[in-house]
Amino acid sequence: MMMTSDWALILEEVEVLNTMIRSSEQFANLQKAHEAIYSDAALVREINDFQRMKEQYDDVQRFGKYHPDYQTIMKSIRSKKRSLDVNDKVSALKLAENDYQDLLDEISLLIGKTVSEAVKVPVSNPFFHAESSCSSGGCGSGGSCSCSA
Repeated sequence: MMMTSDWALILEEVEVLNTMIRSSEQFANLQKAHEAIYSDAALVREINDFQRMKEQYDDVQRFGKYHPDYQTIMKSIRSKKRSLDVNDKVSALKLAENDYQDLLDEISLLIGKTVSEAVKVPVSNPFFHAESSCSSGGCGSGGSCSCSA
């Protein structure tokens, strides 16, 4: 592919957009929440313990209830996950991640709609998804779609 002045302009605009995203409040909140978690040694140990427990959980899932440690591992993974979920720093990180993802979804939709109204943009939030596709449940909903695709 040949580099043209159009591509150079697009790359410049991408850099501007990247700078805007990185200077957003959502990005700052995400960084702050991430730093709060990974500066807490006890919480990092708890997360690492949970990761090790997840590996055991994956092994148990291969055999299901026939695995000899099925009950023990299932109970302990649930309690470890619950303990992490109720941690204020972890929940703050999850909220910050969701806010940041919403920002990225909005930007993707704006870029997609700039190209064409027919562009399908995958988004994680159903609110944005409803705006970006057929309002009757989608074209794959068994023929009930009323959009003019």
